[in-house]
Amino acid sequence: MLIGFIKHSATTHSNRVYIHDTRVLGDVKKEFNIGDDNAGLLQTVFVIAYMIFAPIFGYLGDRYSRRSIMAFGVALWCITTFVGSFITNFYMFAFFRGLVGIGEASYSTIAPTIISDLFVGNVRSKMLAFFYFAIPVGSGFGYIVGSVAGEAAGNWRWGLRVTPFLGVVAVALIVWAMENPERGQAEESRMKPTSYTDDLKSLVKNPSFMLSTLAFTCVAFVTGALAWWGPQFIYLGLTVQSGATDVTIERVSLVFGALTMVSGLVGVPLGAWLGAALVKRWGRAHAVICGLALLLSAPALAAAMLLADMSSWAPLALMFVGELALNLNWAIVADMSLYVVIPPRRSTAEAFQILISHMFGDAGSPYLVGVISENLKRSLSSVPVENPTKYVQFRALQYALFVTCFVEVIGGIFFLLTAIYIVRDKLKVDRAIAEAEVQNAEPSHSNAQEEIINGD
Repeated sequence: MLIGFIKHSATTHSNRVYIHDTRVLGDVKKEFNIGDDNAGLLQTVFVIAYMIFAPIFGYLGDRYSRRSIMAFGVALWCITTFVGSFITNFYMFAFFRGLVGIGEASYSTIAPTIISDLFVGNVRSKMLAFFYFAIPVGSGFGYIVGSVAGEAAGNWRWGLRVTPFLGVVAVALIVWAMENPERGQAEESRMKPTSYTDDLKSLVKNPSFMLSTLAFTCVAFVTGALAWWGPQFIYLGLTVQSGATDVTIERVSLVFGALTMVSGLVGVPLGAWLGAALVKRWGRAHAVICGLALLLSAPALAAAMLLADMSSWAPLALMFVGELALNLNWAIVADMSLYVVIPPRRSTAEAFQILISHMFGDAGSPYLVGVISENLKRSLSSVPVENPTKYVQFRALQYALFVTCFVEVIGGIFFLLTAIYIVRDKLKVDRAIAEAEVQNAEPSHSNAQEEIINGD
């Protein structure tokens, strides 16, 4: 579990530190002479590489040494992040962003499946919560590190040169300290991997997995857009307020980072606790909690955006509520995705979910918001778009970010639809594992078992 925390706090979000930070985002745009659209494209390049390589690592993770694959991924992340800090050409910089995404795809796909093979039931839920709470905490830590390191060195690139050293620690822990359990060990499963084609067919026929994946795609869309543009939006909102004084980008970055960290520290464990407490009485509780959390987050974020140019504290408070509600579902979604899929298919399932959620989620959301913002500047500005006023920049980004609220509502509906099937699909997996134990047969050699798993 320590490895999971270090990997996520030191890599999963900290690798984006230099662009998530409001001041650093501005410095990147200025140095490479790019607009909001190309600034969002940097994140899109990262996520595209991440999602393309996730299925490859998912296939390997179900069949080969997961420890070796994770060590390779974190090492690749460390090297490409550090080397990327010296790149001065925009297109080469974007290329190295893609290499960073490849490294991250390896361990993000495999790490949750190792946890699932070490624990079962509510203990698994708690361990996944501990693992996933490091995502928002690491993200918030990234804002702070980027701001402090860049300001101290007088160069935004130092944000990239700090976090790889934490990644080196993670590599050492993976190689020498991490347990590498047998697949299905915690459930005493004797199932063996089937063909990749059978794995994909089974996943597509699993309504709980597919609906929760679509819902999580909406979560990825929203979190990607907010993480990329949120700090800058809050800063612009504060600067356009009448009588605004002593507003600095560094201060906004630190406050936003702190709020993100706290929302993760509170939201992820709270979601896991609610799920563990309610699922004992009601098997559909996990999906319902996730759905209601998104439906609560949407109006909170919408209100934060509406009040961003009217109040100094209300937008931050509402943003915190919105992020808190979003964080309720991290550990629960991971748990649902694991217990509705048989053990030898879980790495493939994680990879498939990563592919879909990022392809239609945060692979495009930062760029989409940036494109909408750039086009709105043209219609809102009475001066050349190259020199828009702070008010025009704020209003264009505000209107562009409203799309995230609508996407959250759609995600909430998908989660509530998942609740219809979740109990049935979990029972199918439980029966398949029990049947394999009794018959001591591989899934590929048991037609009856395949019928249970696929719902044929």
